Amino acid sequence: MIRLRNEQPSFGDGLISAEVEDLWEPWMRHADKILSDPSLLSLTLNELEKRVKPGQKRGRPGTSAEVALRMLLLKHVRSFSFEELTREVRANLVYREFTRVGGGKTPDDKTMSRLARQLGPDCVKLLHERIVEISLKEKIVAGRKLRVDTTVVETNIHYPTDSSLLGDGVRVATRVMKKIQNLAAKTGAAFRDRSKSVKLRVLDIARSTRSRGAQAQEKMKEGYVKLLDSTGRVLGQAERFVREIEQGVKHASGTGQEKLERLGLELKSVVARVGQVVRQTRARVLDGNTHAEGKLLSIFETGTEAIRKGKAAKPTEFGKMVKIQEAENQIIVDYEVYAKRPNDSDLLIPSIEIHEKLLKRTPHLVAADAGFYSGKNEKEAKAKGVKRVSVPNRSTKNLEKRKEQKKRWFREGQKWRTGCEGRISVLKRRHGLTRSRYNGDAGMERWVGLGVIADNLINIGTQLSIKERSKKQKTAEKDQKAG
Repeated sequence: MIRLRNEQPSFGDGLISAEVEDLWEPWMRHADKILSDPSLLSLTLNELEKRVKPGQKRGRPGTSAEVALRMLLLKHVRSFSFEELTREVRANLVYREFTRVGGGKTPDDKTMSRLARQLGPDCVKLLHERIVEISLKEKIVAGRKLRVDTTVVETNIHYPTDSSLLGDGVRVATRVMKKIQNLAAKTGAAFRDRSKSVKLRVLDIARSTRSRGAQAQEKMKEGYVKLLDSTGRVLGQAERFVREIEQGVKHASGTGQEKLERLGLELKSVVARVGQVVRQTRARVLDGNTHAEGKLLSIFETGTEAIRKGKAAKPTEFGKMVKIQEAENQIIVDYEVYAKRPNDSDLLIPSIEIHEKLLKRTPHLVAADAGFYSGKNEKEAKAKGVKRVSVPNRSTKNLEKRKEQKKRWFREGQKWRTGCEGRISVLKRRHGLTRSRYNGDAGMERWVGLGVIADNLINIGTQLSIKERSKKQKTAEKDQKAG
């Protein structure tokens, strides 16, 4: 049964609260109040209830929406795994109080993993927008400034070589065919396991790539020919399995038939992906075409893109392009995970429009790096009411434009813009946005969204604690003068 909150606090909860009263970090007290917002809890509850069957809305109480939301955000605040999250909450009294677990039983890692998957990316986006509304209400954000930058969040894959992708495809197809063979007993075509020979060929190719000579290159090419031949045989067998399941040649008794059909669909999907890898490998290795369109970079994370951001340490990153847009006090107003990498210059005007929508005003200053510049963007931004557009044009020959870029306000805007790079660095180091640990495109959006919300909670809580401390200091000085 899904609940909004836990039931009335127990005697143990009261003891925990009194024991950890002075151990909370300053930002956590204010974040605790923010997470008690009814809108945040309602959004979470509604999303969890969507994925629960009507008959399961009654019965033994499960993890409440409040506990689920707080534990997931704590996970991303501290960059815990699900196992670490469960262990730390069980052992730490402050975390028990913050997550509202109290003296009760802590949800285990499997429960939290399931609840995380139930929160869809659209719900996470709405939760983020509500957090931004609260920051506006608390006057942490005024909306006078906007800075924007892009980064790459990598998908959870190994480095994609053609041989390793073929090896992955054969391994997955073989695993599925074994399951089908166990269910369908001896009906239809017999299963032949070629995974060992494929693995040996992959290792041979890896060894041959260590040398750069012509002989080694020829040996590698021969290895790929043999690997493609073995992979083709596995694909042929897999296609036959799929065909026999569709025609009813391979069948199972009772509930096993439904499972068999699901495995057939899964195998069909794997065959399509491995077939694409075979085509791109033939094009690159045998035909010498290194610029084939629509390359598949992972059998598992099919949406992965190869993105070059000009970094010396990592020239090519494999993942998704993400936009991070900020206002004052390091509050991230908007984030976006793009299915296909856009040009940075196409993102400036939509970012201003989103700023206006969420913060109810046009920014006075817009700052971004040179990748966001275009003459059209500058004109449209000023037409919208932006007074100062601090986006450099590196190749300008216009003397007036060069003089403008040397003005104090422009240079100050660029100094403030570099803070966006620092924010991205914090998101990656502190909240794990270097690499998404959730699967699929929806998982990537949830990973980025929860990391952004976690960072906003810390920054909002920090600013509120500074305001509170300043207010107390002024009151004390006033009382001292009056005394």
